[in-house]
Amino acid sequence: MSDLRCRLDDLYAKYNRPELVHPDPLEFLYRYRRAADREIAGLVASSLAYGRVAQILKSVACVLERMHEPAEFLKNSSESELLNTFRDFCHRFTSGSDLAVLLAGAGRAIERYGSLEACFCSGLNPDHETVTRALSRFSKKICLEYGAGPSYLLPDPDRGSACKRAFLFLRWMVRRDSVDPGGWSCVPVSKLVVPLDTHMFRIAGMMGFTARKQADLRAALEITRHFRNVNPADPVKYDFVLTRFGIRNDMDCGDLQIDLGSSGPGRRK
Repeated sequence: MSDLRCRLDDLYAKYNRPELVHPDPLEFLYRYRRAADREIAGLVASSLAYGRVAQILKSVACVLERMHEPAEFLKNSSESELLNTFRDFCHRFTSGSDLAVLLAGAGRAIERYGSLEACFCSGLNPDHETVTRALSRFSKKICLEYGAGPSYLLPDPDRGSACKRAFLFLRWMVRRDSVDPGGWSCVPVSKLVVPLDTHMFRIAGMMGFTARKQADLRAALEITRHFRNVNPADPVKYDFVLTRFGIRNDMDCGDLQIDLGSSGPGRRK
């Protein structure tokens, strides 16, 4: 695995740069210096990160422009005020009321725990290999706040979903480098799970990290275990870099040629 890590680290050094972030909803988090604002902006941006990227960016911008300082906005907004603020919002099948009740749930969780980070970490067990169970508890806590609301915006691993958007949110909030802004300190980077989108699923299959047919939670955990073998301290370090090849047209796909020889179980020929 040492040769593979060297190759991945070379790609990381070359492509893990802020100027390659666009188009990605992550770019909105750079607007906020305070972690209290960034975690709310990250929740909005990750929850809406489905569909065409141009529409995602437009929708996230629309929401954050109405929130100004997100932490203060939630602190001072009742559920009825949130419903009114976003009454005309729509992102694919997400309505303004869907978004409003998610934010209301997040706001009440912040009121109860002090922050989304504290809410998440209240369910984190140091003996667990990954953040999966903590994410399930986090999702349930916020979903319980809004009852039968739009839980699809904050998916629960207990349902078997790959939870790509939720694990993406955690990557943004926990890791800190020139791309990921961080802000949370209670979650070990080593426990993060790969946000499994179609690009990473395809690349992981090419690398021999999974032979599964569906990009589900089992595939995400399997792929994460392989990346943890490569880099135990930071298994999602290469997520941003590898997925750029499926998103940007100005990156050289020739740089993605990674030869595992016979070391990758389930390697696709």
